[in-house]
Order: sequence, then C-alpha cells, then structure tokens
Amino acid sequence: MKVLISVRGVDEALLAARGGADFIDLKEPRNGALGALPLATIRDCVAALRGSGLPISATIGDAPCDIGDAVQRVADCGVDIVKVGIERSDSARDVLAMLAGCGRAVVPVLIADRGLDSELVTFAAGLRFAGLMVDTADKRAGSLFDRVPMPALQHFISRARAASLMCGLAGALRIDDLPRLVALAPDFAGFRTAVCRGDRSGALDAQRLCDLRQ
Repeated sequence: MKVLISVRGVDEALLAARGGADFIDLKEPRNGALGALPLATIRDCVAALRGSGLPISATIGDAPCDIGDAVQRVADCGVDIVKVGIERSDSARDVLAMLAGCGRAVVPVLIADRGLDSELVTFAAGLRFAGLMVDTADKRAGSLFDRVPMPALQHFISRARAASLMCGLAGALRIDDLPRLVALAPDFAGFRTAVCRGDRSGALDAQRLCDLRQ
C-alpha cells in the first residue's frame, strides 16, 4: 500500500517528497474536501517536483461550474492525474461517462458520506479511468471507517481490481486506521489530517509524516 499526501503548496510538496510520500496530491483543504489550488500554484508545484519521479495529482475543486473545462485547465498544468469528486446523485453516471471520454487521466473520487452506491461503483469500474478513489466530504464527522462499513469498501476494491484499475481510500484517515487499511490493501491511502499540526487546514508536520511512514 502506497501513501498519498495532500499538500497545498511548494514547501509542503517538497516536505512530503523528502518525507517518503509515494504520491503528491495538490489541493487546498481550507476550500473543502477537494478544494482547488490556484492554477499558478499547481504549475509551481509541478515544476518544483520535476525530476522526483513522484506521480502528482490535483483536484478541480468541490463544485466547479464546468467540470469538463476545469479538468482540462488542471491537466494543462502538467499533473499526471486530475481528481474529480463524484457525489452520490442522479447525475453521477452522466458525469462519469463524460469524464471517461474527456481524453485526460482522471481519477473519480466517490464521495461516501451517504454511503457507497454499489451499482455506481460497478458502473465507474467499467469505464476507462486512471483509477478510482473513495473519500469523504465532511472531515469533522470522523474517518472513512466511521462512515462506510468494511464490506462496502471491500466491494469497491474488488470491483476496481477486477477492472485492473488502481484504487485508493481517503477520508480523514488516522494512524489508528492503518490496521484496517492494511487488511483492505488498497493500492494507496490518502492522508492530510494525520500528518498536520492541528486539523487538516494546519501545516504539514514532518514528524507526523515520519511516524506515518514508520
């Protein structure tokens, strides 16, 4: 299981890279679960990490006016993967189908505060994506494991694996959650809360990152 660390700027990106992150994820936690960074900041982070060999993802924001246009603009900053939040809604399948045909490396992030829709998971796994991820929007309500039962997460991972898709879990994950993460064995787990001083809007902490890696 690889470790994805969410960062909000160049300094944090370099700290995470030096601290052993396997993936660098660019987002602004003060703007929501998948808050977008300014495009200029994304480009600066990509330039700073050039040569590191680490995969870089970036979010388009929690509620962009035009999802397709936002994906293109973020992808043009040079990231490897664009992450897009997918709420459990009647329009979710249409959004997923549009993203699958957009010509960019996209990882849909299924927002699981109201649980995971097993049929939507199966539908998403059948499309051509760079991977699939599960996350939560309300970080104050506990970790992913407080919101989604283990069998639902096992189903998500098995469907992604059956489709040969990379799969990841996130959602206010804590170091205490590591045994369950290891049992589920996703390809990667995403962290912000566990490696910050204070809450997830605080600064990335090198010692907390070291503790997580150990």
